[in-house]
Amino acid sequence: MSVENWDEIRTAYQVARLGTVSGAAQVLGVHHATVIRHIDALESNLGVKLFQRHARGYTPTEAGSDLLLVAQTTDEQFSQLVSRIKGRGTAISGELVITALSGIAEAFAPVIAEFQAEHPDVLVRYLADERVFRLEYGEAHVALRAGKPPQEPDNVVQPFHTHQIGLYASDKYVERHGLPAPDRVWEEARFIAHDDVQSRAPFMLWLRENVTPNRIVFQTTDANALKEAVLAGIGMGFMPTWQAAKCSGLVQVVAPRPEWESQNWLVTHVDLHRTPKVQAFLTYLKAATKDLFSED
Repeated sequence: MSVENWDEIRTAYQVARLGTVSGAAQVLGVHHATVIRHIDALESNLGVKLFQRHARGYTPTEAGSDLLLVAQTTDEQFSQLVSRIKGRGTAISGELVITALSGIAEAFAPVIAEFQAEHPDVLVRYLADERVFRLEYGEAHVALRAGKPPQEPDNVVQPFHTHQIGLYASDKYVERHGLPAPDRVWEEARFIAHDDVQSRAPFMLWLRENVTPNRIVFQTTDANALKEAVLAGIGMGFMPTWQAAKCSGLVQVVAPRPEWESQNWLVTHVDLHRTPKVQAFLTYLKAATKDLFSED
């Protein structure tokens, strides 16, 4: 016997329970000929008679009673399982896995805290890594990605926020190195950059195309380290305007340019996109976007 036989076993169970083909057909929502075909196929597969046919209907044989006892237990277990799954599916609880670049964590943390205050049964795992987590493999429920829109066919991709990016220096940098003339910034200043030459960030691509390598004095793969290096005065660096506004002692050396903008995308897998937990978080996150990246 295999999973493929379950429809036939369930049909036999309903025939035994109700005693007639017509009664089983009505409960199962199938034609009475389907019921008869299922019974005949099951008996043929097992090599035994499961029912005695008579004018009043069907009566289980000894073999039929043994099989149908198991079928009844299995049917009840399936019903209990369905009830548990449905209950779990409507609840906003359990693990919620979010993946994003580490540099966004300072903006995300307050939103996650407020979301969990409303939904205390949700456990959040925040995965910050340079690698792209595979939603189709269940590695995350919600991904915040930057750059070009993701192209995976089974993902739901929504525009989230466009970061305005400026070039900043700290007061410490100005004290040590001064500020070059506006038209000499790229030739004379010291710069901080991402260590990955394959970085997709538009401002990093622009920097590597327009600044000679000897002007880049500090490189790191960590977004928080980039910010801390700027604050420490090691060099000038690109920062989102919302992030710079939260830091004291920064000077905007070059105002944001369109070619430096960083578009973020909310990405979910189609199989999980409509689940209550994911929808609740997406709705909450979108509503909080204005405050999330406020420069006030």
